[in-house]
Formats: sequence, C-alpha cells, structure tokens
Amino acid sequence: MAKNIPRLLQRYQDTAMADLMKQFGLTNKLEVPRLKKIVINMGLGEAILNPKIIESAVVELTAITGRKPVVTRARKSISAFKLREGVAIGVTVTLRGAYMYEFADRLFSVALPRVRDFRGVSPKAFDGRGNYTLGIREQIIFPEINYDKVDKIKGMSITFTTTAKNDEQGQALLEALGMPMRKQRGGAN
Repeated sequence: MAKNIPRLLQRYQDTAMADLMKQFGLTNKLEVPRLKKIVINMGLGEAILNPKIIESAVVELTAITGRKPVVTRARKSISAFKLREGVAIGVTVTLRGAYMYEFADRLFSVALPRVRDFRGVSPKAFDGRGNYTLGIREQIIFPEINYDKVDKIKGMSITFTTTAKNDEQGQALLEALGMPMRKQRGGAN
C-alpha cells in the first residue's frame, strides 16, 4: 500500500531537487538544500491584561497547523510592561515532516494569495544562513479560521529553517517549492 506523500514534497523530489543541483553545481543529492522545519509563533503581549486571548490563539493555531501549540511564558519580570515571570505571552508550533510540507503548500497556494494587495513576499527577510522569516498581520487569511468566531485579529511570524548554506540557496529552495517571491526592481538588491 502506497503512503500518501504531500504534494509539495513530491514536487521537491521530482523537479526542485534536480533544478537546484544543476543551478548550484552540486553532485551529491545530500548537498541539495531542503526544508528542515517551520516554526509558527504568535506573540501576544496583550495577554498580560486579557488571558483569554491565549486560549483563542491556541484554538486558532491548532486549526491552522493541525498540531497543538505550546504556550510560551515570560522568562523574567519587567515592571515597565507590567509583565511578571511565568505569565503566558504567546503560543508557538514547530512543524516537521509531512505536516511541514502540508502547511507550506496551503500557505503558498491558498493563504498568501488571500492577502490584500499581495504582490509576493519580500526576498530581504533571510538571516544570512538561508533561513527565512515571514510576518503575517492577520490570521484570517487561512481558510481554517471561521471569521465569525474571531475575537481579535492576531499576527504571527512563520520561520522556514533550511539546510541551505547561504541566502541565495535558501531563496532558490523556497522559490522552487512555490513561495511567491516579489521580484527585485532595478539592478540593486
């Protein structure tokens, strides 16, 4: 019986891997950059005043990713922000394997095109080691979120961790997987 392979993983194995090997002159398949994990984080500073926001964020992030998020807590007290050590201030999920490819596929093909005035994601959000972080302002771009049950619009950051050696390889990998990158204008980066 054949295993159900995610569509994005199939695309990576069938076409993207060969294209990346040719583009960077790689001879070994293990040298080809690949996606290691995706980390989705919702920082909720307003949860200090309203702890119910954490509960709704957990429900929404579970619906979006299919995995139960971990509640992150403050490491130390900061009086200027009325923050006490141990107070819940966010939720995070780490996706690997099939869940990671399924999420990335839905993000690239369904959620990002629903962003108002979307022209592609910025190619400048790489960290120097081939990892990419994408900020999203509204969780309602995901079709899994019921708009009527949303109490507050929450943003999130999505980090793509890759095995790429540099930003050029990381960008080529994400574009090969189908991430809609904005084209650079002019000759400058």
